[in-house]
Amino acid sequence: MKRALSIAGSDCSGGAGIQADLKTFSAHGVFGMSVIVSVVAENTEKVIDVQDISEDMIKKQIEAVFEDIGVDAVKIGMLSNPQCMKTVAEQMKHYKPLHIVVDPVMYAKNGCPLMDPSSIDTLVNTIIPIADIITPNIPEAEKIINSNIQSIKEMEDAAKRIYDMGCKAVVIKGGHHMGSAIDVLYDGKELSYFDTKRIDTKNTHGTGCTFSSAITALLAKGFSTSEAVNEAKKYITGAIQHSLELGKGNGPTNHFYDLYRRAGIYENEL
Repeated sequence: MKRALSIAGSDCSGGAGIQADLKTFSAHGVFGMSVIVSVVAENTEKVIDVQDISEDMIKKQIEAVFEDIGVDAVKIGMLSNPQCMKTVAEQMKHYKPLHIVVDPVMYAKNGCPLMDPSSIDTLVNTIIPIADIITPNIPEAEKIINSNIQSIKEMEDAAKRIYDMGCKAVVIKGGHHMGSAIDVLYDGKELSYFDTKRIDTKNTHGTGCTFSSAITALLAKGFSTSEAVNEAKKYITGAIQHSLELGKGNGPTNHFYDLYRRAGIYENEL
């Protein structure tokens, strides 16, 4: 069985972060492991508080995974401060995993900040250069390039600018753009587009985490970058289509919708 590691924050409400990543890994038949860098007290409505884990403990969690079970692909999600970023980057350079997917989480779905704004320079200088693929949404991409994005052409330009920061590929997610939900992939050679009809639902908690961890699982299984993005796009679209009406705010996506459908579980609810 292929092995995937998520290095990210923990979402106690189960819709995003480590919890979403592990569900996504399992849905793709990949053995999931985790390194928790922050404990986030949040739900579908708000982020209540964040408590960061020490750099030493982050390092020890990474060592524990790599020195025993091993890793085929790594997903890096929420990294709240520069010290955390530097620790993770150092460990990735040491262990040299074959695939690294970076989801530069900056805000929760409700807009609450999950990354210290002063960390952008460290993200650019230490995390983006180690990424095989980075998956910012439009607001995150705007922060990274310090420029507004209001069109497909500007998404393309942003992808190229982020690629020039040292990563091997960039997906700018168009979920925050008007019109269809189009994502733009740039791999240094060509632009590719992944377009789906926008789904009318408020239940999108954890979509970015789920999309990036799906890419991670698929890369671990041997898919190419373009194939992994395409299949992950299909997966997250289905998870949003069958999202769960839980909580009072932005409910979670349904990570196991296809498994439940094929098994005949909750058939009337999906």
